Amino acid sequence: MKYRSRTEITVLILEAANGGATKTKIMYKSFLSYAQLKEYFTMLIENGLLEYEDRLINMYRTTEKGLRLLKIYNQIEEIIPQIQTK
Repeated sequence: MKYRSRTEITVLILEAANGGATKTKIMYKSFLSYAQLKEYFTMLIENGLLEYEDRLINMYRTTEKGLRLLKIYNQIEEIIPQIQTK
């Protein structure tokens, strides 16, 4: 597996949590271990990009701020596609 930046991992988590998802679903979609996921959850929640919804069976959801980040990230990806290395 290729090296992924913290930004790429953050985007994967926010995309997985878009519309609501459990820890397990997010963990599998972002290809992270539980320990790694806990670290990212802490950072994302503290920065207001992800929220925990206890009333919906332990669901996590991407916030409006998180959705704006995804939109900006995707726009940047369109303008500056990743350089392919051999």
